Amino acid sequence: MSLKVACQMDPIDRIDIRGDSTFALLLEAQRRGHALFYYTPPNLSLLGGRLIAHGETLTVEDKIGSHYKLSDERTVDLADCDVVLLRQDPPFDMAYITTTHLLERIHPKTLVVNDPASVRNAPEKVFVLDFLDLMPPTLVTRNPEDVKRFRAEHKDIILKPLYGNGGASVFRITPSDTNLNSLIELFQTVFREPFMVQQYRPEVRAGDKRIILVDGELVGAINRVPAADETRSNMHVGGVAQPVELTARDREICSRLGPELKKRGLLFTGIDVIGNYLTEINVTSPTGIRQVKAFGGPDIAALIWDAIEMKVKR
Repeated sequence: MSLKVACQMDPIDRIDIRGDSTFALLLEAQRRGHALFYYTPPNLSLLGGRLIAHGETLTVEDKIGSHYKLSDERTVDLADCDVVLLRQDPPFDMAYITTTHLLERIHPKTLVVNDPASVRNAPEKVFVLDFLDLMPPTLVTRNPEDVKRFRAEHKDIILKPLYGNGGASVFRITPSDTNLNSLIELFQTVFREPFMVQQYRPEVRAGDKRIILVDGELVGAINRVPAADETRSNMHVGGVAQPVELTARDREICSRLGPELKKRGLLFTGIDVIGNYLTEINVTSPTGIRQVKAFGGPDIAALIWDAIEMKVKR
């Protein structure tokens, strides 16, 4: 099966291919003989009833410093493609949301991965609230008194933006930290939305698991261990990837989430688990598949394309 595949992503010249899941998907698509068309979100337009994208033919090579070539610049009607990969990173802002509204016009006749309506309705730190019994104690608010009461009860807490990503603006506030009021004021100034407050889980020192599911099925995981001087475990801020064995609790969490992910058309998702607690469900641009393979785990890019090809056949 040779498919016409369009990839909506961030500028390809800026990605770090060593850990980039989108790049892994592109490599596997090319290996299977699929034709790749690349464009960035600003180059998506609705002209009359046609959803068009201005971009180029893409070829990729797993070679740092020379990982892509572009040719044949042109405009494509995305309804003529078999698959669109929705793979730009957050911020999950109105620009991002608008692209989901536009892509929804061609899905599912042209398969969009992940389903754009479900991506729009399942922000990482909001969708997860459907599973509060799996999470650490959590508060979503803009009210300073609510935050103070939460810290009084749970002592050691984390503050983070509701629509952030990559560990940006994530703060730990200990019981004796006198910066809480100032930090709340900062969040209220910078962010119009409520923010998230959670109980700090000390198990994060042993790692934050990224568990990957394909079409609702658990397929692999890595552990991300924070640096000694960091609260955050994200790899681009110094977190170190390690192999990990999944626990019965991890599998219980996946069994709870899997049917809902499949139902929503969220084919490629990554969930974050600290200790026994689910903290996020990543549906916009999940990462981790190259690290899983590097540690001897499955080739998740191949599993994702198996699932995509099966859906296209149907």
